[in-house]
Formats: sequence, C-alpha cells, structure tokens
Amino acid sequence: MLISPAYAQDAAGGGLALVTQLAPLILIFAVFYFLLIRPQQKKQKEHREMLKQLKRGDRVLTAGGIIAKVTTVKEGVDEVEVEIAPNVRVSVLRQTIGDVLKPIAANDAAAKG
Repeated sequence: MLISPAYAQDAAGGGLALVTQLAPLILIFAVFYFLLIRPQQKKQKEHREMLKQLKRGDRVLTAGGIIAKVTTVKEGVDEVEVEIAPNVRVSVLRQTIGDVLKPIAANDAAAKG
C-alpha cells in the first residue's frame, strides 16, 4: 500500500484553541459597540430629551426641511402645533422635529453682515 492512513491530530490545547478562535470575534464586536452602537444610542437619547424640552416660541427644523415656530405644545400627545408662515399653523408629530434652531444674537448678525 502506497498511501498511509491519516489520523486526526489530538487537540492538546483545547481551551486555548477556543480562546484564540473567539478572540477576533469578541474584538470585532467591541469595536462595533464603541464606534457605532454606543454613539448612536447616545444621539437618540439626546434627541428624545430635546423633544421633551420643546416649548412655545422655539424655532424648529422638521424632517421635511421646514423651519417653523412652535405655537402650542400639547402634553401627553405626540402632536405639536407649529407656524410655518404668518397665520399658517399646522400640527406635526414630535418625532418629525429634527432640531431646535438657536436664535442668532444681534451681535452675531452684525458681524456676519
């Protein structure tokens, strides 16, 4: 017989081999968690807090790109009434408000112009 039989090698370092196989997967998960998952959760939490703190008179940017002024905030309801033009008021869902715009101070407006 020209071919000798093949025998499986004995797994002498069984526990160590398992750790070396799982270490790259654990490392990849840790990188994804700290670079992707955690910052996204933090951003979502900040957005929820911003929506809770909406008040009358805030200038907001909706998801549709409309800049509006908050006229009525209804507690316990997901709707906010905003004015998009003089005497034009619409109700929008809180979740569609993307950002609260900061007012431009008079000093900043003069410096830009």
